[in-house]
Amino acid sequence: MSPFREVTLLSTATRALVGVMAEQNVRHLVCITGLGAGDSRGHGGFFFDWVFLPLMLRNVYEDKNRQEDAIRASALDWTIVRPTVLNDKPARGGIKASTDLSGVHGGTIARADVAEFVVEQLATDAWLRKAPLISW
Repeated sequence: MSPFREVTLLSTATRALVGVMAEQNVRHLVCITGLGAGDSRGHGGFFFDWVFLPLMLRNVYEDKNRQEDAIRASALDWTIVRPTVLNDKPARGGIKASTDLSGVHGGTIARADVAEFVVEQLATDAWLRKAPLISW
């Protein structure tokens, strides 16, 4: 996670995964990126958007954007899940999922709640070919 080196792991692995999924006729991909990727950039709050992301995570998020682009360009049935800042608190449910980011300026969510949301996406088409931001 060096702010001084290019990051390509996410996009390279995703392109390979998309190719293998197509070869094996696996259709459904659920991927986790994060708040700040794609059109969610600028919705993390002042510290995240103006300090942490540009100074520490710029290269990672450039790769997350390439990763999302590779997914969107595929013929797969995909959902891109963008959690807000992760924490280690117990799951509490009550997840808010939305693609309307007006009024969103940060947030937090437990890793356990993210995991539950991701697993749910394997059994529903509610967010198919969409990139919901999830938070409490």
